[in-house]
Amino acid sequence: MQTGRRTAIPITLLMILHSGDATADGVVVDKIYDPYVQPLETEIEWRLINQVDEQNPDVQKQLFGFGRSLSDRWSVEIYAIAQESAGENFSINTYELEAKWQLTEQGEYAFDWGLLFEVEREIEENGWEVSTNLLAARDFGRTTVTANLGLVYEWGERVQDEIETRLGMQMRYRLNEAFEPAIELHVGQDTTAIGPAIGGLFRIAERRKLRWELGLFAGISERSPDRILKANVEFEF
Repeated sequence: MQTGRRTAIPITLLMILHSGDATADGVVVDKIYDPYVQPLETEIEWRLINQVDEQNPDVQKQLFGFGRSLSDRWSVEIYAIAQESAGENFSINTYELEAKWQLTEQGEYAFDWGLLFEVEREIEENGWEVSTNLLAARDFGRTTVTANLGLVYEWGERVQDEIETRLGMQMRYRLNEAFEPAIELHVGQDTTAIGPAIGGLFRIAERRKLRWELGLFAGISERSPDRILKANVEFEF
């Protein structure tokens, strides 16, 4: 019975990834989540996504987060989000709550699995967004492949009600703990982007770690932004 489940889950994911176009509003390039929860860990996070496009206004988005694990399977994080576009004042106007659920033990099946739930509230547009994201990861020697497949629903007074999907994939080589090169693919509404990323982890003291990531991506479809930069710093303790 377990063998059937091990085979069925990866096949189902591949069928979903190859069915139809993946779409999502706004900024598509973002953090790619692994499916793991670290027990008894608190996290302070900063993220930056900057989109540059010759045909459209540049967009900059920053996220400031605080999170904590509730158990060895659940963690939660809250974000304050600021976004600037087309000369608008840079200010915090969106809040997000996310919860991660680690479904399987690492190495229990061919793929490691998790779910990420997100609720986002945009104040000025009086809009809401909820999403459920399937997280999958597998090691191939020193290479780790991670996939995030998301289903998103948006609604609000000045937001068109719609259901969308998004996809993020990363192939990362674990050269050493402090430096791990990667390549990522991000697909969503109006955006298909691919490019290199680097990241790593520095151990500052016992149970204190600084995790960092930097990526630069090129739009490869006609409607995609020309260039997207993302950066991420997490202090874990």
